[in-house]
Amino acid sequence: MTKDEQWLLKEKYNGKETPEYEADKKRLAKGEPLGYVIGWQPFLGLKIYLDSKPLIPRPETEWWTEQLLNHVGFRKPHMTFLDICAGSGAIGCAALKALPYMEVFFGEIDPAHEKTILKNIHENNLNASRAHIGIGDLFEPFGNLQFDVIAVNPPYIPDNRILQSSVADYEPSRALRAGVDGLDLIRRIALSTRCHLTEGGETWIECDSEHSTIALSLFESQGLRAKILNDQYDKPRVICAKMI
Repeated sequence: MTKDEQWLLKEKYNGKETPEYEADKKRLAKGEPLGYVIGWQPFLGLKIYLDSKPLIPRPETEWWTEQLLNHVGFRKPHMTFLDICAGSGAIGCAALKALPYMEVFFGEIDPAHEKTILKNIHENNLNASRAHIGIGDLFEPFGNLQFDVIAVNPPYIPDNRILQSSVADYEPSRALRAGVDGLDLIRRIALSTRCHLTEGGETWIECDSEHSTIALSLFESQGLRAKILNDQYDKPRVICAKMI
């Protein structure tokens, strides 16, 4: 029995080898990601449900989200946090959990993910009164609102890059790929970020390690003070851009 099969048996079937478990083993054998087969993914102590098949949160994203939340800390009594390209809402839900004074906004273009975000808020017993979901393209649902923190895990994989079949065949291409160099969405975000940050506010945005230097320059060209943060594997992973 593989580790994935063991985890599946324990988490979804309470150790009972049922016909449904055997069917799920076949899904795993065909390459379907474990998170989709079980139905959820752990993320900073949360159980992130994947009912609408959003992008599965990665360890790299979990790592930098924790760094961000520790960095933000308790700066002032009330702060606003925007998770755009939210998908499952994992980043925003982590902010709701870790920062009890934070008002959290979720932006997602695919309306199918709204129920998943709501489920992740309620099933993790998070404070729904501090959560707001906007469905639409990037900042569009939020008008002229400004935020103290903007966190983004956008699609950033170049169109011609070959991906493992377990990713390419199952996870949404819309949440993975972003043009020839993978920077289509990041360019748009860089152009709009300044208008949506409060004074001293900052944006953390995940990017492709191979194009991190170009991504950095996109934010610097907008007058933001930016740097690259390496992930737990020592790969350039996040652009941290601050309003100055």
